Amino acid sequence: MSASPQDSVNPQKQRTGLSRIWHAGGYSLSGLRAGWQEKAFRLEAIFAVFMLPASFWLSRSWVEAALLAGSVLLVLITELLNSGIEAAIDRIGPEWHALSKQAKDMGSAAVFLSLVLCGGIWLAALHQRFFV
Repeated sequence: MSASPQDSVNPQKQRTGLSRIWHAGGYSLSGLRAGWQEKAFRLEAIFAVFMLPASFWLSRSWVEAALLAGSVLLVLITELLNSGIEAAIDRIGPEWHALSKQAKDMGSAAVFLSLVLCGGIWLAALHQRFFV
């Protein structure tokens, strides 16, 4: 079996075991640093610093804690994916194209839906904790 052209371009494909895990972790940290450059991700990450500990205080069970914390993390995950889509589209070119707009709009919609989900979960938990 011959090596594909991509194998020689991406050294990560050649790594195995702990070396692969170590380098993948470095790529993940680079992704988080790149995400931090995005204003929306930075704002959501600052909120997460407060909301993640609050999720354990507010919850009455591990399932509630997981839902509250998971909804916050889902927002961050979705924002990173949206930023990745935008970066890939921007790399293609700065000119306007309907498919580029559609991809960016769909990424933005995914972030919006994750925010709606997070807000709904947190409002329900706050209601249960303080008004029931």
